[in-house]
Amino acid sequence: MQNDAMIAGQKTISFTLNGRSVSADVPSYWNVVDLLRAEGLFGARESCGQGMCGCCSVLVDGQAVTGCLMFAQMLDGKEVSTVESFADDDGGLSVVQTAFVEEFAFQCGFCTPGFIVMTEDLLRRNANPSDEDILHHLSGNLCRCATYPEIIKAVRRAAADLQATATQAT
Repeated sequence: MQNDAMIAGQKTISFTLNGRSVSADVPSYWNVVDLLRAEGLFGARESCGQGMCGCCSVLVDGQAVTGCLMFAQMLDGKEVSTVESFADDDGGLSVVQTAFVEEFAFQCGFCTPGFIVMTEDLLRRNANPSDEDILHHLSGNLCRCATYPEIIKAVRRAAADLQATATQAT
């Protein structure tokens, strides 16, 4: 009987995960979410398994991707950022995470990490997004509890708070 590594087409990959170098033996059938779980990160969640809900959103080389659709072996040589990476240096919540808490932009919380990743992505690209920009950028994320009004408020608040912080720094 063959071992699992031979059956799976296992490959050793090296990549940067939330700022640290990682090397991992990855079966060919694993997606990014499987690998993140093996690394002890549970923020990105596989919900639909079809790239339609956004719960598994992560950044790969600065681009938002759905972790359930990307093979983990494709991360070789890449830089990956998950929701866990957005905390500040002291381990406190980021501006975006704080805005989501303060605006009650969650109920069950299952979709929240994906929305936070996509909000971070949006605000890095567009510091002052319109409501249309927000809706367009977050359109790939689903919230089954329907906290969309609060999510939009949280994105607006995070944008305003980041702009205020930038203004104070200058």
